[in-house]
Amino acid sequence: MKETSDTHVIAPGNWLGMLGGGQLGRMFCHAAQSMGFKVAVLDPAAQCPAGVVADLHIQAAYDDAQALERLADLCAAVTTEFENVPAQSLAQLQQRVRVSPDPRCVAIAQDRISEKAFLAEAGVPVAPHAAIRVEQDLDQLPVNLFPGILKSARMGYDGKGQARVSSLEQARAAWKSMGGVPCVLEAFVPLVSEVSVVVARDVKGNAVAYRPSTNEHRDGILAVSLVD
Repeated sequence: MKETSDTHVIAPGNWLGMLGGGQLGRMFCHAAQSMGFKVAVLDPAAQCPAGVVADLHIQAAYDDAQALERLADLCAAVTTEFENVPAQSLAQLQQRVRVSPDPRCVAIAQDRISEKAFLAEAGVPVAPHAAIRVEQDLDQLPVNLFPGILKSARMGYDGKGQARVSSLEQARAAWKSMGGVPCVLEAFVPLVSEVSVVVARDVKGNAVAYRPSTNEHRDGILAVSLVD
């Protein structure tokens, strides 16, 4: 048995799986190992921050069926360190093993168009924006979105897949330079600061919120997070 008689509890000594071998995955490995767990990391890179400290590094693509089967066979639970892994891979794992966060949540978080629609439907205020799926959508952009930032709907992070635009002509050129992929154009909004709040919830619904951090970005990349 991978778990104890309490199906909510995964005892130390069990294996935990991680999709993604970056710095956050490395932090997860250290924390889990300090609690007595073993960690298997699935990442396509031969050398990755998490892979070099994990108890097992499965070097394979995130959608490699055999690698996913191996991870499911070994681990009591699987998670991901970032949102840009295939949600379908997590869904495949979920058929065999506990997966958190839910693959449906990851599918929303990894697509800016879906993410904004989800938040708006939930009543959360979002910046003025428009989705651009095909070139004809550019012709329908309202003028109040300029100046703004054009962002690829998927895979953009750390300033990648983004362009500042002040006119329709610039937006059209930027969209083409990104390969004509689905994008979101967001209007600039005055920001005093950016804060992050981490909330953790267990399978029984117990939740804890950690103290907010104030974030400082440099060249579109998070440089420092400060907690008072």
